[in-house]
Amino acid sequence: MKNRVCILVVSFLTGCVTVTDKPNTAKFDNIKASEARISLGLGYLEEGNMVKARENLETAVKYAPTYYRALNSIAYYYQRVGENKLAEQAYQEALDSSPKNGDVLNNYGAFLCRQGEYKKADEYFNRAIEQPYYYLVAASYENAGLCALKSGDKEKAENYFSRALDHDPGRARSLLQMAELEIEKDEFSHARIRLLQFNQRYGYRPTSLDLLIKLEHKANNPELVSKYGNILKTKYPDSVQYQKYRQNEY
Repeated sequence: MKNRVCILVVSFLTGCVTVTDKPNTAKFDNIKASEARISLGLGYLEEGNMVKARENLETAVKYAPTYYRALNSIAYYYQRVGENKLAEQAYQEALDSSPKNGDVLNNYGAFLCRQGEYKKADEYFNRAIEQPYYYLVAASYENAGLCALKSGDKEKAENYFSRALDHDPGRARSLLQMAELEIEKDEFSHARIRLLQFNQRYGYRPTSLDLLIKLEHKANNPELVSKYGNILKTKYPDSVQYQKYRQNEY
């Protein structure tokens, strides 16, 4: 499994809403109206409609200029379209208004990691983790681990993935990353246990089968290599991992 580093951005998922904002009414709720626009904007963003996404997210900020979710969301939009200076500005505004908000700290850390500012990103992930009443600690530990991998520090990454699993033992990406790091160190028993845990919870997936094949190949167990290769062929014949198995790229 290649180390494809994907950093998690938290706190953007919202339910479906109906936009009924009327800023001229006496009972207008700025936060509620902003949330409605955030939901619409992020929905458009995922659909690839960037014009509508920007329109709604900028309106969300207009309704609630210091609301951390509005600022986080517009920063994420700018990040997606490659406007990094505007993203930085929006994140800084979010930090100014909510300096101890774990979501803001985590998301800014993710942004910094994408820019290659690994040391600074690590600082913000840890600041997020330290905040009281921040309940996405496992996500921030995992993000810190992925960022450490990207920077080339596998020892630090392993420590972060371990901490992520302490807080969320079934966390899929951390299980797989820990197993891969253990395979690289020939810690086959530990890796097998992790992959067993993963498969019991999520079933066989191309990534977990790929790691099992890699593990048993290194451990010189050709029968198990063949077993997992056949499962990969049966379940995921069109996968990149199966093509890798066919080419014996281990």
